[in-house]
Amino acid sequence: MAWVILVIGGLFEVVWAYAMKQSQGFTRFWPSAITAAGVLMSMGLLSWSMRTLPLGTAYMVWTGIGAVGAFAVGIVILGEPANAMRLVAALLILSGLVMMKLATP
Repeated sequence: MAWVILVIGGLFEVVWAYAMKQSQGFTRFWPSAITAAGVLMSMGLLSWSMRTLPLGTAYMVWTGIGAVGAFAVGIVILGEPANAMRLVAALLILSGLVMMKLATP
């Protein structure tokens, strides 16, 4: 169950990152409010998952989901470049997350 909670927390990290980009430096109310709510949800779920998961594993997976998710949102929604080197870098992060999951009892 802790892994499911952690993944959901990582997805909320993607939500708040995207909302922060849309807030234009916290000058727009709704994206700013979504950012704040997303941060609270994301951190709360991370905290909950760390009741049973090791700190290093939980934090690495949480930030990795946020990083790769924000990268994907940037490409798909914001039209950011998706060159080969950027895609390989994201793939390496993703493979590290899978390895961390497999290495954690």
